[in-house]
Amino acid sequence: MVHVVIAGAGIVGVSSAIWLQRAGHSVTLVDRMENRTRTSFGNAGVLAAGALIPVSVPGLLKKAPKMLFSRNEPLFLQWAYLPQLLPFLAKYLSFARMDHVQHYAKHMSYLLGDTHTQHQSLAAGTGAERFISDDDYCFGYGTQDSFAADSWTRDLRRTHGFEIEELDGAEFSERDPMYPDQFAKVACYKNHGRISDPGAYLEALLEHFQSEGGQMVAAQIEDIEMQDGQCRALITDQGRISGDHLILAMGAWSGPVAKKLGIKKIALESERGYHIELHAPSMMPKAPMMVVAGKFVVTPMEGRIRCAGVVEFASDDAPAQEAPIALVKRQVKALFPDLTYDHLTEWMGRRPATSDSLPVIGPATTCGNAHIAFGHQHVGLTGGPKTGRLIADMVSNTPSNADLSAFDPARYQ
Repeated sequence: MVHVVIAGAGIVGVSSAIWLQRAGHSVTLVDRMENRTRTSFGNAGVLAAGALIPVSVPGLLKKAPKMLFSRNEPLFLQWAYLPQLLPFLAKYLSFARMDHVQHYAKHMSYLLGDTHTQHQSLAAGTGAERFISDDDYCFGYGTQDSFAADSWTRDLRRTHGFEIEELDGAEFSERDPMYPDQFAKVACYKNHGRISDPGAYLEALLEHFQSEGGQMVAAQIEDIEMQDGQCRALITDQGRISGDHLILAMGAWSGPVAKKLGIKKIALESERGYHIELHAPSMMPKAPMMVVAGKFVVTPMEGRIRCAGVVEFASDDAPAQEAPIALVKRQVKALFPDLTYDHLTEWMGRRPATSDSLPVIGPATTCGNAHIAFGHQHVGLTGGPKTGRLIADMVSNTPSNADLSAFDPARYQ
């Protein structure tokens, strides 16, 4: 058994830590420990088992300019950042092909398909179980035409074993009075799930990790120390933190350290997302709903409704922008014109987006005692527990027949 140091305490890092603990290893988690800055905190809360369609789909290049110049489209760009973004963006858009969509769907179905079971296994005995529920994930279409145009995504998901219940809007309104006449059609994806408070869920897992003897260090990670082909220590503002094995799970902040671990090509960008929360609402939806026209998700949380979405490319240090939040607010007001609530809160976070949209999961290529786990983009909460289990098995040299080639860090060497 070894001492494992994990850089990053989001859902991927925490999941890795708990599974490593259960395998008998000693574990130290290193993170700034600022809960609201974690991407997992601001997730829509959906266990999106069927999230098999990347953002970069065929036709995106043609649509993107119009989207960027419209105040009503969920794509934003900090224009001053464009020169720095261009190399990544060119690579990212090169994957907007149907063959890559098929490749992505095949491998992500393995990583995400059993997410509800994976979360239950991770949370068992931790006190975090209470946040997990077995809900449908619904997609609401404003028109019959938009429903028909999206048929290819449903067909693709069905080929990977997902069950979909298709309802007319009136039928669905009987199930959920929150939506009396907003949708012409609703597709309900079975065998998904929900986390009722992602931030509290993560904190419960962290508390369990500590109660089992895990160490947590609040520190800003600055670098890694390499010697003779081995990772010797994390360099932080609190000093060196050494161990026998290193796991890099810093999400959108992984880039500088990842380069030392072998990620040399254009691999990672911070894709920013926003949410608003309506506290003490006059009505509560029954299950998570993707509003297809606006590309945002409405999720019931504990005592509040979370409305999350938007894609924004901007520099790491850029403050939250008003335009994305304003768009979400307008969309929510249009969707629920009669809804009242006590107060509203806002949040912005950074999703780790790789150029091929696939996460990076596997051994580092420059040293023999490090593994990498980041790049889950929109589905970090969904894929975190299984990623953590995979990483723990790799560190423990547990045999596996899983095909993880699509996630191999070597593809960016």
